[in-house]
Amino acid sequence: MMGAGLFPHFAGLWVALCPARAVPRGRPLSLMLAGERLVLFRDTHGAVQALLDRCPHRGVALSLGRVAEGLITCPFHGWRFDGAGQCRHVPWNPDAKLATLSATALPLREIAGLIWLYTGGTAMGGPAMPETLLRQDIRVTAQDFTWNAHWTRVMENMLDTPHLPFVHAKTIGRHLRGRSSAAMEMRWQETAYGAEITARRAGEAPRPGLRYYFPNIMELTIDPAGRVMRLLAVCNPAEEGKTRLTIYTLRNFAKLKLLDPLFLRANARIAAEDRAIVESAQPAEAPPAGEEKSVATDAPTLAFRKLWFERIKGGAA
Repeated sequence: MMGAGLFPHFAGLWVALCPARAVPRGRPLSLMLAGERLVLFRDTHGAVQALLDRCPHRGVALSLGRVAEGLITCPFHGWRFDGAGQCRHVPWNPDAKLATLSATALPLREIAGLIWLYTGGTAMGGPAMPETLLRQDIRVTAQDFTWNAHWTRVMENMLDTPHLPFVHAKTIGRHLRGRSSAAMEMRWQETAYGAEITARRAGEAPRPGLRYYFPNIMELTIDPAGRVMRLLAVCNPAEEGKTRLTIYTLRNFAKLKLLDPLFLRANARIAAEDRAIVESAQPAEAPPAGEEKSVATDAPTLAFRKLWFERIKGGAA
């Protein structure tokens, strides 16, 4: 049973937590999400389970313990818990009422090779995700970055096109250098999953290809020469003041594992260009729209900010 007050300002959401392959067999994995420490491990069937990384006995990190026979053992006093949080054994206390000694289990699902966690009590609905993840001909690589920034600032950056020729002048913004005197229209079209974002520069056809999946995923369509290539940016709040940014590369070409580093290096370079800028933003958390000056090309930023205050932060409150 999930305790009250978990995941402040990030409750009741489906979140892409990590790739399923990141959770090893026989060892726990510790992750932070929205100020809460989680522990993931595999049960006897190999299914991933998640608990709050906090033993109900004396509050120590279960992730410091070991996993055996599908149970995680607390490193302090040896209490054992299953994936539902049920206490299965208490050393030295054969008469302990195990049903009253449960850890806190968290609802999750494994879909398309990712672990999706629900930050509420009983899981509602399902996650919004790009259909590309469900394709069988796609190779997926993933890499994590930790930024010293509030996740809302990171998310807004991922949905913003006008910054490309300035922050990424030597990489993905090269084609826009020297062209910023022309008008640009940024359009946010709401969809069932979130929004479609279209950029249109004066004298050119609209350029779709940027999508927002509620609450914290960006999908960028690249698709060179008719092939499939997508970048997903998942902006997960971690501990206070930090964001764990996971970038997934989805491609149906150059699928050999030995080619993965080429894509990982390119993504890391672009992320580093963004990071220095985003980490400098003040205030750290994206403020209400009226507290910063905005222009027409900020339409996606302002639309996301409305969702943040009304459906994510406001909904959690």
